Amino acid sequence: MKFVSETVIDAIIDALEAYSDEQYEKQMEAFSEAQPVIFAWLFSEEFELLNEDEKGYLQYLALIAWKSVVEVNGPLDAVSEEEIGEAEENNYEILEASTAKKFRDRLDPFFENTPQEDLLAFAEEAVLESEDDPDSLVSKEGREPIFIALKTIVDVLTTE
Repeated sequence: MKFVSETVIDAIIDALEAYSDEQYEKQMEAFSEAQPVIFAWLFSEEFELLNEDEKGYLQYLALIAWKSVVEVNGPLDAVSEEEIGEAEENNYEILEASTAKKFRDRLDPFFENTPQEDLLAFAEEAVLESEDDPDSLVSKEGREPIFIALKTIVDVLTTE
């Protein structure tokens, strides 16, 4: 699996920001058709702790991750529920094993053996960019499930 660079991720974000609502919806439809299990998982009760803005943000971030991976590696096989379940479980185990106090520091172990550092940094920045802002889009409670979901998506889309 080829490396997805920050340049590619930024270009995808720029393109999505320039889209009309209709074009954006078409991208989400393409995502749901290409990765129906991931898409269904994003809308599952697993994320009921997130508020509506956080759910929408997670779906947007997942779309960016998917489009970035496809841009570099071409069309991908659809992932299965088992693949998502295994990756998510592994990611929660890594997070739970961390003894760091600050959330940012708890994410360090994820960077130790990742072949997709820029995608992981994108996920980290997405949940931490306004860490100290009380009006932040991502709540303190939402950071963990959103990061783990994005890390899980990166894992299942980039595993060969």
